[in-house]
Amino acid sequence: MDTVDSIFTQARQTGSQPISFEIFPPKGELSMESARTIAQELAKLDPAFISVTYSAGGSGNKQATAEIAAMIQDDHDVPAVAHLTCAGASQQSISAAIADMKDRGIRNVLALRGDLPEGYEPGDFRYAKDLIPVLADAGFCVGAAAYPEGHIDCDSLRLNVEHLRQKQDAGASFLVTQLFFDNDCFYRFREGAEAAGITVPITAGIMPFMSKAQIQRMVFM
Repeated sequence: MDTVDSIFTQARQTGSQPISFEIFPPKGELSMESARTIAQELAKLDPAFISVTYSAGGSGNKQATAEIAAMIQDDHDVPAVAHLTCAGASQQSISAAIADMKDRGIRNVLALRGDLPEGYEPGDFRYAKDLIPVLADAGFCVGAAAYPEGHIDCDSLRLNVEHLRQKQDAGASFLVTQLFFDNDCFYRFREGAEAAGITVPITAGIMPFMSKAQIQRMVFM
């Protein structure tokens, strides 16, 4: 199964643009069978890869991330990226997650701090940059998140780019941006990243509008 960095390398050589999808593990009324159906429909569109999010906020669906990522690879022969957050995580829990992903044949991981849940207590990893080298040393192709419009805890573009360079230096080999709706924000961000010596591929996160309620939630988030 291809790694994401090799996918981007092949794209550069052929002048193509990789397109990927992101899905959420099932929770509530969404069953694993529904997730399987969704993955099947997405696979028909021949994406470069499909990433699967991870919940650190107590929604109870984080265990499904590796399961769905493995299903995408095994059933549809599409490379998968399993998200992994480290907020509140211990060395032991991260080691267990790594072992589980390896057992399932997952090769690509997106390393994230994750949203801080209510009653959050610091664990062994403070930031995503602390998790990245652990995953890289374990043999994964590691990606990291980027924030063209700023992070909720840091709205300085300069500092965001500095943090991004630290993620690259820690071993991240590709970047995925948070969703954005103003292309100019992305262009400014990309120019700043290039000026800071960030050379790994950056893929732009896009979320289509599906409903008025969805837009309203985004505004308040």
